[in-house]
Amino acid sequence: MTDPSRARLYEELATESRRYLAAYTLFNQAVADHLGLHPTDVQCLSLLTAEPEPLTVKQIAGMTGLTTGSATRLVDRLERAGYVTRTPDRQDRRRVLVTPVPERVARVTALWDDLGQTWQTIFDDNSEDELKVITRHMRRANDLSRTQIERLRTMPKPG
Repeated sequence: MTDPSRARLYEELATESRRYLAAYTLFNQAVADHLGLHPTDVQCLSLLTAEPEPLTVKQIAGMTGLTTGSATRLVDRLERAGYVTRTPDRQDRRRVLVTPVPERVARVTALWDDLGQTWQTIFDDNSEDELKVITRHMRRANDLSRTQIERLRTMPKPG
């Protein structure tokens, strides 16, 4: 049987996690609205700029869970808005790489940096060991989310 104190902490953590995820989703919507983009486009830009190399549309589809057709439309929107370019892959001319446009992405980065400085203040009173725990948690939550996303994609849809 689970310790009642630990059970209460799990319950509190579950509630706060739901609030955090909802707040982040709403925050992402506000950023997208501010930039005149779709929330998925903002997240795609975030993923693209976190990668060391340009990605193909197929890779973007895999990362986002979109079909290749939807990922193509997403890249079309980002390209029209000037945030990415498509360039032929030098090693494989059949592939097209999606590359962020640094000057245009700087607009998003400046907004994130401005907002991020405020976000960082919530960690100012944490020790280095606590920051390591938070970072480990975020990494593990990211890994678990990827696993759960794949699991959801293979489950039958509710009737």
